[in-house]
Amino acid sequence: MTQQLLTPVRLGALDLKNRVVMAPLTRCRADNPGYVPTETMARYYAQRASAGLIVSEGTIVSPQARGYPFTPGIWSAEQVAGWRLVTDAVHEKGGLIVCQLWHCGRLSLPEFHDGQPPVAPSAVNPNWKMFSTTGHPDTVTPHALTRDEIKGIVDDFRRGAANAMAAGFDGIEIHSSNGYLFHQFFSRQANQRDDEYGGSHENRARFFFEVLDAVGEAMPFDRVGFRLNPMMNRFHGVNVDADTAPMWEHVVRRANGYGLAFLHLTEPFLPHQLDDTPDGLADVGTHFRPLAKMPIIANGGLDRARGEARLAAGLCDAVAFGRAWIANPDLVERFARQAPLNEPDMATFYQGGEKGYLDYPTLAA
Repeated sequence: MTQQLLTPVRLGALDLKNRVVMAPLTRCRADNPGYVPTETMARYYAQRASAGLIVSEGTIVSPQARGYPFTPGIWSAEQVAGWRLVTDAVHEKGGLIVCQLWHCGRLSLPEFHDGQPPVAPSAVNPNWKMFSTTGHPDTVTPHALTRDEIKGIVDDFRRGAANAMAAGFDGIEIHSSNGYLFHQFFSRQANQRDDEYGGSHENRARFFFEVLDAVGEAMPFDRVGFRLNPMMNRFHGVNVDADTAPMWEHVVRRANGYGLAFLHLTEPFLPHQLDDTPDGLADVGTHFRPLAKMPIIANGGLDRARGEARLAAGLCDAVAFGRAWIANPDLVERFARQAPLNEPDMATFYQGGEKGYLDYPTLAA
């Protein structure tokens, strides 16, 4: 019986050779002063080019967007050239890759901003511990963005999309989930503004759609996707409440009119994401599939069998895997042969270097 994961699918303008997507995975390997993608990163992504689609690691759109050490950027000519090494390597192997554009907002530290606080929709501390080369410092109260500063970030994403195309990416994904800047605007807890960017669903979504419109000036919308994590609870300082599902529903319904390539939806795969959360959704795909008019990529602790089940049920069009791709550069082949998977070494996820990055074994021919 043919595995549906191994069949082709079209997401907007993107023709995928299979439905096995590589999820965005922060690896902190741009360990140089300019946060420029490296030849080592090009080899890493090329090893995984058998994916139907690779979504790159989160790529910051400006120095202000930084939240972690050694994450690559896409605002400078040097970064564009570095990413071109990556996209050329993936394309030479017959793969497709889109760039995930990222702004961390308040999930950052003053050490990344010359001692100044990070930015957010409102001056509300997420009270989270961040990963840093200095350990795990506590977050601080962020600076509430002015209207002009918001417009500047919109321009940063416009430039990021244009640079992604110049770097040879096949499209982009907007990282609008996991408690980062867009999610902060969506959340009533993080967004306490009383202007046109706060209050109603329309207002809290305004920044996202201003960015989406700006991105559309740089590239066709059928090469643009976005990522949502509706049931992110007690993580990165954003909790699920009675307004969470209605807010995301507003975003999805309005996004339907853009002709986007895909919606990347994350299921609540961590046990604590549903604990004590009466307003949570145990199955995000079941809730949002009838609302979304665009293709859906499902993500969130799924294995091959569960991915196949979701495809068979019509809950998604492709399935994104994360840690499985870290440890198995030949994940598609392993699925095809129903072979066992390598286990990832968590100690090397963010440490830098080639160990735990380029050295996972592939199957024997």
